[in-house]
Amino acid sequence: MTYQETIDYLYHQLPLFERVGGSAYKAGLDTSIQMDGFLGNPHRRYKTIHVAGTNGKGSTSHMLAAILQAAGYKTGLYTSPHLKDFRERIRVNGEMIPQQKVIDFVQTYAATFEPLHPSFFELTMEMAFDYFADEQVDIAVIEVGLGGRLDSTNIITPILSVITNISFDHQQFLGDTLEKIAFEKSGIMKPHVPVLIGEAEGSVKEIFTSRAHQVNSPLYFAEEMLHLQHEEPSGSFYNMEYGNIKPGLKGLYQGKNLTTVLASANLLRQQGIELPANSVQQGIERVVELTGLQGRWQVLQHQPLMICDTGHNEAGIRYVMQQLLQLSYRQLHIVFGMVSDKDPSKILPLLPPQAIYYFTQAAIPRALECHQLQQQAALLGLNGTAYSSVEEAVKMAKHAANDDDVIFIGGSSYVVAEAL
Repeated sequence: MTYQETIDYLYHQLPLFERVGGSAYKAGLDTSIQMDGFLGNPHRRYKTIHVAGTNGKGSTSHMLAAILQAAGYKTGLYTSPHLKDFRERIRVNGEMIPQQKVIDFVQTYAATFEPLHPSFFELTMEMAFDYFADEQVDIAVIEVGLGGRLDSTNIITPILSVITNISFDHQQFLGDTLEKIAFEKSGIMKPHVPVLIGEAEGSVKEIFTSRAHQVNSPLYFAEEMLHLQHEEPSGSFYNMEYGNIKPGLKGLYQGKNLTTVLASANLLRQQGIELPANSVQQGIERVVELTGLQGRWQVLQHQPLMICDTGHNEAGIRYVMQQLLQLSYRQLHIVFGMVSDKDPSKILPLLPPQAIYYFTQAAIPRALECHQLQQQAALLGLNGTAYSSVEEAVKMAKHAANDDDVIFIGGSSYVVAEAL
């Protein structure tokens, strides 16, 4: 098999949630446990950190990996989805898994695993775990795919569990209340494994507290562990222990993630992981360079300023719009698309009516049809034109914008991926 044939197999022979949605979702750990056992439980050969949450878990995972790298640890990083290249999901010290390793894994194990009918995510996860073991990583940061309790990554027993926050997303699988979603995320808690909560209040906080007590998991809340002072207008943050830090990831919401990351570093230190303050600072400031993360308030060009962000649910879009409206511009242009299992009635009211819109759709079956999105947006006074491809939408926005305008691209990770 060539690399392209291997990728085609992964995309088209295995159910892929990112492309088709709910029909590809497999709740439960049985398949992962069987596959992992066949491989000799590779994840037990190195330490792991498990990261769940509705928003910020990707950024948090990358910052933690960057800190560990900066401190000299050989670090694995498993995240999803990817934006441009499948291999972004599996990295060691920031380097993507080689193409040949992807080919070799699929050729060696696909026939064995096919009777189990694994999902794309399950097979990819096992590829990552096996690769990390082969590479003899010291520690791996593992991002939850969806939820927590029934997510296939939940077969690991980490040295630290992290839950960034809880908001509405994937309600069809996780539940239609924040309490139900919190219960699913809390399923990553393990006996005697410290768990850190980035943000929680009220009944959600009570659920985390109750669950941690049930499984005998030491529970910590990031905002109770340390205080960050935002230094305006430089965009940096100050903490007494770590000094002045200017995050490599831009965006107002990264301040929340940074509190979680620094609190995680403190808990890792308590377990004997040596993380000097300068390594923590360096990892956070150089996270893009060290891990290759893209799509988080990423500036694509200047004059006109063009920015993309992968925020795609209600809370994520709210944060992004808050920051977008702080920019100075003559006219705001927004290239926007969604997936069909998100509720436009929850997202569209968060968008500014004064912008010019370029409604579009990513080239995946799961995309919401652009004319349908345009029609729903028009009911809320959001006016623009529908374009059947992201490429065309971006091209038209760039053509219409003046140098002192701003173009924003978002609404879906897949729209951002195609723009990149």
